[in-house]
Amino acid sequence: MATGDVLVDFRSDTVTRPTAAMRAVMAKADVGDDVYGDDPNVNDLQDKVAALMGKEAALFVTSGTQSNLCAMLAHCQRGQEILTGENYHVFIDEAGGASVLGGIMMAPMPTDETGALNGDDIDRTVKPDDPHCPISSLLCLENTVSGNVQSVDVIDALALRGKAHGLAVHLDGARLMNAAVKLDVPVRDIVKHADSVSLCLSKGLGAPVGSVLAGSREVISRAYRVRKLVGGGLRQAGLLAAAGLYALDHHVDRLADDHANALRLAEQLATIPQISVNVDAVQTNMVFMTMAHDAAASLPAYLQNKGILINGHPSRIRLVTHLDVSAEKIDQFVTELRGFFA
Repeated sequence: MATGDVLVDFRSDTVTRPTAAMRAVMAKADVGDDVYGDDPNVNDLQDKVAALMGKEAALFVTSGTQSNLCAMLAHCQRGQEILTGENYHVFIDEAGGASVLGGIMMAPMPTDETGALNGDDIDRTVKPDDPHCPISSLLCLENTVSGNVQSVDVIDALALRGKAHGLAVHLDGARLMNAAVKLDVPVRDIVKHADSVSLCLSKGLGAPVGSVLAGSREVISRAYRVRKLVGGGLRQAGLLAAAGLYALDHHVDRLADDHANALRLAEQLATIPQISVNVDAVQTNMVFMTMAHDAAASLPAYLQNKGILINGHPSRIRLVTHLDVSAEKIDQFVTELRGFFA
């Protein structure tokens, strides 16, 4: 299906397209060779994110996966271990990069229905000083988790529990700005105990490419070497950095619209008898609906013919709102769903 044929795309907030204003800023961007440190927009973006997170330095990278990989390899050596959630992105959705490229083990821990870890599980999972065991070195947290916001108190408690065991702390903040907007707190308050934090620009913030890793100068220096190692050096990257700067200046507060639209969507879905949705569980820009297996199997193709894209799943389907999803498009989507079940 051609892009022009798509009415609305609920598959992810990664499908957003640059706005006209963002494209104009990109077209006019001054550029330089970033590998030489000469690109003014990249430098400005890194400085801006570092200040936003309350960290000393930052590094522009191509993706959230690359950002997390650079962080993990900057914090850990071969034979060491990362503690993280069993359903967190660094464990299940990043091709095992830390293990493949860094020789680093993962120690997954259970999470509750909100995506939060239990501090007692950190105590139980940290390995003793024993030559039979890997060396526990890093705790990887995440915010948001499947649309669920992790509160400042929860992140603080988990980070401090990890630090009590001598662990460094990395926060995968792919949708961190969604959490900050929902909590109505400065983002630096959420990450104050994290040694590094990854911020994705190409999800709800709407930039076409890129993430930024922030942390201490020492961590970012090591991450810079890792970025080079994995082929992540960019040249005239200011075209992309300009989009990131525009997103941070113009697309953060509007995340509240995505949250409101997700709630609108959930409330309407709840009125369709064949669909089950927990309206109260909707916190940010994700809605999860369940239905009979045969309906879930045939729904994506039916909707695609109507110009609506969703990800298929045997039972539980995730719908994500973003800057290209308006309230009107949500209403159209629900109308098509009613037609499907009719």
